[in-house]
Amino acid sequence: QALSEIEGMGGRGGSLQEMRVRPLAKRRVDMHSFCNPSGFQRSPYLSARGNFASIFQGSTEEGYKAYHADKYDEEKNPNGIINFGTSENKLCFDLMSKRLTQADMNVMDPALLQYPDWKGHLFLREEVARFLTYYCKAPAPLKAENVDSLFLLQVIVLNGCGSLFSALATVICDPGEAVLIATPFYGGITQSVFLYGNVKLVYVYLDSKITGTSTRPFQLTVEKLEKALQDARAEGITVRALILLNPQNPLGDIYSLSELRDYLEFAKRHELHVIVDEIYMLSVFDESATFHSVLGMDRLPDPQRTHVMWGITKDFAVSGIRFGTLYTENQDVANAVASLCYFHGVCGPVQHKVAQLLRDRDWINQVYLKANHARLKAAHTYVTDELKTLGVPFLNRNAGFFVWIDFRKYLKTGTFEEELLLWKRFLDNKVLLSCGKAFECSEPGWFRIIFADKTHRLQLGMQRIRKVLEEREQEILAEEKEQPCQSDQDGKADSTDEVIFVSRHQDPTCASSSSLGDLIGLLQQQMRSSDWLQKNTAEQFA
Repeated sequence: QALSEIEGMGGRGGSLQEMRVRPLAKRRVDMHSFCNPSGFQRSPYLSARGNFASIFQGSTEEGYKAYHADKYDEEKNPNGIINFGTSENKLCFDLMSKRLTQADMNVMDPALLQYPDWKGHLFLREEVARFLTYYCKAPAPLKAENVDSLFLLQVIVLNGCGSLFSALATVICDPGEAVLIATPFYGGITQSVFLYGNVKLVYVYLDSKITGTSTRPFQLTVEKLEKALQDARAEGITVRALILLNPQNPLGDIYSLSELRDYLEFAKRHELHVIVDEIYMLSVFDESATFHSVLGMDRLPDPQRTHVMWGITKDFAVSGIRFGTLYTENQDVANAVASLCYFHGVCGPVQHKVAQLLRDRDWINQVYLKANHARLKAAHTYVTDELKTLGVPFLNRNAGFFVWIDFRKYLKTGTFEEELLLWKRFLDNKVLLSCGKAFECSEPGWFRIIFADKTHRLQLGMQRIRKVLEEREQEILAEEKEQPCQSDQDGKADSTDEVIFVSRHQDPTCASSSSLGDLIGLLQQQMRSSDWLQKNTAEQFA
């Protein structure tokens, strides 16, 4: 809709502010939240689509640009920005650089320097199939393609999962149609499905309150899926698919087998495709948590409409190597996506390196995964202990590189505008976080922090975060003294509230869920927020 109204602007110039866009319904994606039209003049050199793409950005893109212009470096730029906003694993460069430079990696056959099979060299796709069979615990061996036909594909390789989202959305949906997705979610998906295919997202809003059949905060249930779908259909929106992120970004949730089955059965009832993104499947760093892949299920409710994505970017800490793979049993979908691989191919030498990496099962299991999980767990423990010391609530999960943090008590009015101001304040203090609005969170005040970083950067970054929060806390206390009759917003933690650290799959109101570390964090928070120590000094006792 916004794109069509840009096309309708008179002449080749004019301000984007002149657009009159009708308010979109609550559960339909509002593209204006991803745009920055302030002061924008339409370029006469661009099409309407080009003009729209040039302003398609949000706080994530703004912070990313600021970070690249002022990167922290311990020696060259110690006052630069520390990036806790981009979901990258920076803990395993030593392991990966050593493995990727070994002799078996340095092969330069003529075939690798020529145009490849656009959907991926067969040797790589076969290795991907074996890899997914093993790590997804598939009940039967997965195949790269049907050996009886050159046209029956099952594994396809593209340059990253963003390209896979774009390709899948384009071949499953017509322009203007939509895909269901639960919020909060990784915001880059919006850009992937919209800018290329003009496919919209219908939000299934999750919140921190435990209501109905929910047993944990931000829990996705079939009831919420049904409501969002029916609301969209009532507005005349055609929904073609459901996107599932497992493990979930930014929450860190891991779906149980029963939950996965419920979601897939829901999709089957409504003839929806299901796109399952499992890109963090090997980044579950605590033995108490178990990841279940869709490919490991004994029976898929609708195998022809179930499509699974994975890539090495996250699990192998190589976000600079663009590689993603799709597994689907639907030959029509596979062939349609394969036709788009021409635009999203992976270069031959990289395909060779990835194949060598994936087939080195002993190194992966005995060296890499053990070290990676231990480092992720240690980094997660450090950051969450710091949050407990600060008295900041968070979701305590065991997957991915991120912690979902509740900063609502630092918002006086509890609005997204105030959330953005807090995000900018962090950035001004040289630490980049991701605010909840970037993930379309329905509640202002939630932030995502990336913990998969080296200790010295974690320590300095948390110091900068502490400084901002303590300053903000003092400002709120000063404002409350000036306006003593003004009550706090419902649901917002203040300095007298009991701080709850939400544990995995536990009711956050249950006292038994508090660990010793949680109780220590609560005690420290109460000591900081109380004036008892100031009033009862040793001198006064004497």
